[in-house]
Formats: sequence, C-alpha cells, structure tokens
Amino acid sequence: MSPLADHAAPATHLPRTPLVLRCGVLTISDTRTPDTDHSGQFLVTALQEAGHQVDGYRIVPDEQADIDQQLRDWQVGGFDLILSTGGTGITGRDVTVPVVESLLTKPLPGFGELFRMLSYGEVGGAAMLSRAVGGLAGHTLLFALPGSRGAVQTGWTLLEGQLQHLAAEVRRGQP
Repeated sequence: MSPLADHAAPATHLPRTPLVLRCGVLTISDTRTPDTDHSGQFLVTALQEAGHQVDGYRIVPDEQADIDQQLRDWQVGGFDLILSTGGTGITGRDVTVPVVESLLTKPLPGFGELFRMLSYGEVGGAAMLSRAVGGLAGHTLLFALPGSRGAVQTGWTLLEGQLQHLAAEVRRGQP
C-alpha cells in the first residue's frame, strides 16, 4: 500500500461535484517517440482513467525555447493542468526545471519534497538527484516529473489524490 493511501484531501476541501480538468502531457526528450514514450503515455492514460480530459500530448526536444513555448501555449490555451516528464536531471541538456520555475507564480515546494521522500523509499539515495518541481503558473497547475516510468508513477501517486483539492483551490480565485 502506498504511504499516501490514507492521506487524500479531506472531504471538506473537495468540490461537491468532481471537476474534470483540461490537461496536457509534455514529454521532454531528444530520443523518445510516441511509440517509446511509456512515461507520457502512462500519464495520458492515468489522467483519462481519473476522468480528466487530455487535450494535449506532445514530445519536444530538450531545448529551453521549445519547452517554454509549448508550456506557454497550453497555459494561454486554458489548460487546468500540465504534467511534464523528462529533462529534470543534472546533465547539460536537462533544462526543464528552470523553464518551469520561470513560469510558476506560486511554487509548491512540498511537491518536490514529498516526491523525493517517496522516491527515497524506492531508489535510496539516488532520490537526491530528482529535481521534480511544481506549483501554480497563473491559473494552470504545472508539475515537472523525471522521465523514468517509475518516477512518473511515483509522481502520479502523489498527485492523483490531490488534484480535486488543488483544482478547487485554483478555481476559488487567483489574482
């Protein structure tokens, strides 16, 4: 059983009617294709199975301008949630995190902290290499996950039970 299984948002924080989020999944990779993008496809399927609408799925190279442009297009396009996978490591080509951080108007540092905590139980000290990050970018929830399928599943475990709460908070109003 997941350590988060008993820690879903309290019912008082959930909307009366489940919210259907308009979502985008962005894979950042120089090598993945739609046929080999198991992490991105996992997120698309998980979001749909959770009742959300996936209106965008793309693979872009590890290029700052490409990542920034796609995220901004979806943000301006009214997406409620964007999940990215890949480009969060420490190599010179890994530029996802600075792009995402530049868009965040309200970072949620607890997301990265909890992600690394859960990852530690799975991969030990290698969890410190994770730069998973997330928060609010204007009116859009934006989370950057590492590219491995296992890491994406860990991120989804963390987010899945909180999406309704997060979306309800965003819809309560932002400046």
